[in-house]
Amino acid sequence: MDFNPGVSSVPVSGKLLDAEDLATLVESSLEGWLTAGRYHDEFQRALSKYVGVRNATFVNSGSSANLVALSALTSPKLGKRALKPGDEVITVAAGFPTTVNPIIQNGMVPVFVDINLPTYDINVEAMRDALTPKTRAVMIAHTLGNPFNVDAVLDFCKSNDLFLIEDSCDALGSTYKGKKTGSFGDTATVSFYPAHHITTGEGGVVFTKSPLIRKQVESFRDWGRDCYCETGVDNTCQKRFEWQLGTLPRGYDHKYIYSHVGYNLKATDMQAALGSSQLNKIDDFGKRRRDNFAYLHNELAETDGIILAEATEGSDPSWFGFPITLKDGSSGQRTRILKKLDEQKIGSRLLFGGNLLRQPAYRRVEHRVVGELKTTEKVMNDTFWVGLHPALSKTQLSFTAHTLREAMAEG
Repeated sequence: MDFNPGVSSVPVSGKLLDAEDLATLVESSLEGWLTAGRYHDEFQRALSKYVGVRNATFVNSGSSANLVALSALTSPKLGKRALKPGDEVITVAAGFPTTVNPIIQNGMVPVFVDINLPTYDINVEAMRDALTPKTRAVMIAHTLGNPFNVDAVLDFCKSNDLFLIEDSCDALGSTYKGKKTGSFGDTATVSFYPAHHITTGEGGVVFTKSPLIRKQVESFRDWGRDCYCETGVDNTCQKRFEWQLGTLPRGYDHKYIYSHVGYNLKATDMQAALGSSQLNKIDDFGKRRRDNFAYLHNELAETDGIILAEATEGSDPSWFGFPITLKDGSSGQRTRILKKLDEQKIGSRLLFGGNLLRQPAYRRVEHRVVGELKTTEKVMNDTFWVGLHPALSKTQLSFTAHTLREAMAEG
């Protein structure tokens, strides 16, 4: 379809499906195996191989993945390292709510630190300042696909015996020093919502390196049960009626013994089938995203009044979006610019929750703040992003850049 500037839309994100994707969806539906099945196994194996980790556990959303990724680390089966209510978890306020929500939902205390411009990722010095004897973990995202300073964060976590929960929901295919994001944390997550790098409709994954942690991830996903049989399989342990756990009678059916207060966060086999097909295209999608970022960056490089994003040193982001921050002195101009983009049918978004501590949901949440969150406030007031997804044409991107230059000149 021809693009008509100002009439046709320039979406900020969206799915990109082809005949292979649709055929795979139809094939999986005709098999009639609606819960986890062979496509689950195929998708999980392919994902773990692609990212370079031992295990991938498919769940029904990226937000569920974050919940499971942290909850698994509270399991008593981890011994003295298990996270407990009241423990502090370092994070940032400039991000998406469900990076932070699992901390609160597990009775822990989020400790908010500032971010840096122009990378939009955690301020490492502030992270170090946040350390107390109560600190037990770090849970942060690669913002808009741009990896945080992995070396510094890993060194901090290892030196202080902290868990790292790596939210890679916006960063599938991004690399840091040649290794893919999602491969660094004790647990890590990806989202497959249609806006993301590949899609399963709704869906997400938790990556793990440790078999012990993987078992807890699967337990929290699967109602909290102790049994680790695959769907449709019985008696993998060969002692289904010989267990004695808790104060249950010996021989109580292992399929109905629960070691955790868990959830049902499984996804369907049709979702996994679509994911398997989409994953075949991830490198092409990532290349297009990188090319689109480079194009917009070049087109806007000489535009006065804006700060353009930069990749973290040593990283190669598969950018989720193209963030722009208005320079100091442009206060109040963002709404005018966003309205102009909207009038021209160019999609835009804010950097998620801005400063989450200013959101109504978090007014009564127990937390701690380190520093003044000045950059977080700046992002809340002056940052927005436009789309880079693989379906966008150079004509659409050129119109976006032209409209942005025009809007800045009018200021």
